Amino acid sequence: MWTTGTVIERIEWNDKLFSLRIEADVEPFIAGQFIKLSQIRDEKRIARAYSLVNPPGKPYIEVLAVAVEDGQLSPDLQALKVGEQIEVSTKAAGFMTLEEIPTGAIQGPHLWFLATGTAVGPFISMMETDEPWQRFEKVVLVYGVRLIEDLAYLPQIKALQQKYPQQFIFIPSVTREHYSEGLSCRIPDGLQSGLIEQTAGIALSADNSQVLICGNPEMIVDAQSTLTEKGLVKSLRRAPGQITVEKYW
Repeated sequence: MWTTGTVIERIEWNDKLFSLRIEADVEPFIAGQFIKLSQIRDEKRIARAYSLVNPPGKPYIEVLAVAVEDGQLSPDLQALKVGEQIEVSTKAAGFMTLEEIPTGAIQGPHLWFLATGTAVGPFISMMETDEPWQRFEKVVLVYGVRLIEDLAYLPQIKALQQKYPQQFIFIPSVTREHYSEGLSCRIPDGLQSGLIEQTAGIALSADNSQVLICGNPEMIVDAQSTLTEKGLVKSLRRAPGQITVEKYW
């Protein structure tokens, strides 16, 4: 089902990367889930999924998007002004949530988030809730982008560093220009070489880690392969493991 949402705020991260806060009557959701935005064009509904960046309980929903020149919906989203409307699915979906992470001995003390580009959104949503900080001793966000200007939500991330200075480890990686505050490698390469673990100051293993991966398909495949070599396995409801994946397109 669909409802009409109204844009109440825009955040411009760069000339193509932006966030929309939308006032819409949607059902309660779980941090990490996604909704769909849509428009009717030529009597056909064009819909795309966007992860919710805001935590549950806010009086709005927030999505992070990048405008793709030949995209069917994203250019229209980028053109939306405050006060204009967009169709929103009333119910969120998705299983990349902390509820799906195994509990007990298999959980381990460390939670790793591996994200590229706009896929950092669902991890921001999770980190803005109490659950990861109550369940895990360490929370690591590895955030890979091409350019420094692509690092969205840095103010929120830095606020989390101040709020959880002993728990939260933030590792940005910018691949196409020098960034003095982070790495300059692809996430799978950093995992393979051990650089990411070295930077975090903690080991990543099947005994102590849960890893959530969200981003471009190539990164997901390569990162999961490297983690498998380290002995981690994909987590399923019938067979709990250490790796949870959501393909972003």
